[in-house]
Amino acid sequence: MAMVGERLKVLRDSIGVPLTKIAEMAGTNPSSVNRFEHGNAEAGYRVLLWYADYFDVSLDYIFGRTDKPQGTQYKHQPDILKKKIEQSEEFREFIEACFDPRSPMNAKLKEMMFQLAEGGDA
Repeated sequence: MAMVGERLKVLRDSIGVPLTKIAEMAGTNPSSVNRFEHGNAEAGYRVLLWYADYFDVSLDYIFGRTDKPQGTQYKHQPDILKKKIEQSEEFREFIEACFDPRSPMNAKLKEMMFQLAEGGDA
């Protein structure tokens, strides 16, 4: 709670807007903003989203999960997906090695193998 309050205060101070004006713009009252900034109360998600949008920062920044205002972009890639991609690449390399590129059937055979490997109909 303290980190969120600190970040809200820093954001407000960064543009020199009085607490009363921020409260009005955020759709809350000045005493609530004061409590948020001092860590005595938790801001609701609507207020936090307003801060993020208004100041063009991420919620990760507001919550102290990163010091980068633009936030952290996560690339969600579970281990099972990583393994499947690796296996798929290895299989593609194997197929490439199996067929002579000078063969007239090469392209068709490779495509059939790729379709089979991806679970499609050949």
